[in-house]
Amino acid sequence: MRFELATVPGTAERPNEDWASLALPASGQGGSLVVLDGVTPPRGDDGCVHGVPWFTSHLGGTLLHLSGSHRDMPLAEALALSIRRTADTHRGSCDLSHVRTPQATVVAVRWDGDSVEHLVLSDATLLLEAPNGVVRAVLDDRLDHIPKEVLRSVTATDALRNRDGGFFTAAADPEVAARAVTGTTPRADVRAVAALSDGASRWTDLFAEGSWADLMGLLRAEGPHGLVGRVRAREAADTRRGGRARGKTHDDATAVYAELQPPSGRPLPRA
Repeated sequence: MRFELATVPGTAERPNEDWASLALPASGQGGSLVVLDGVTPPRGDDGCVHGVPWFTSHLGGTLLHLSGSHRDMPLAEALALSIRRTADTHRGSCDLSHVRTPQATVVAVRWDGDSVEHLVLSDATLLLEAPNGVVRAVLDDRLDHIPKEVLRSVTATDALRNRDGGFFTAAADPEVAARAVTGTTPRADVRAVAALSDGASRWTDLFAEGSWADLMGLLRAEGPHGLVGRVRAREAADTRRGGRARGKTHDDATAVYAELQPPSGRPLPRA
């Protein structure tokens, strides 16, 4: 098995709001991984005294623990409980009803000898690669259906945040977990997975440097650090040419790549 992770802040002046980790049981059978992309709030009050990095570390750690230690609990249920437990740790000091209370996008994956279970909430990306090399992207595309001019308005975006007809992120309401994109794939049909924050998926979905399959191939060849390095180079080149409409020149970028040992124990086929 092969597991690699990279997470790099967008700038040195701001803390990294992404969070990522993976867990493997002592038995060596199965595992789980979680990637969170903390939502940077607009300037102004967000009702919380802790900040986004505090939130993502608490939520991510709780979700990873629950997904690994309660393997009979569906990932959506684990996310709901993680949101509730995280909210309970700061509801006495913070206004969790604030529309900009700390929140994050989520990718969670859990596998065993029989299946690979996944969950995606908001604009993070999950890639599942089959033994024959076909790559399937699992996306929550609700943000893609909102006009860019609407998202440029803080007030208009706030009105759509965690609302029907808008988009959903993990914040303080456990009910949003039911809005996540979830599914299960037979274990034999998955040889590798990749979880990406939107700062890392830019290589494909913003800069169109290659398909999702090309991105998976890049991860196999150069690892997550190689992908992030290529994203940073592309961002710099784009800035020199005047840039394009995007919220940040450099965003926090996180990628986790995992090659899963076949259930039979046979070596992984190579593309």
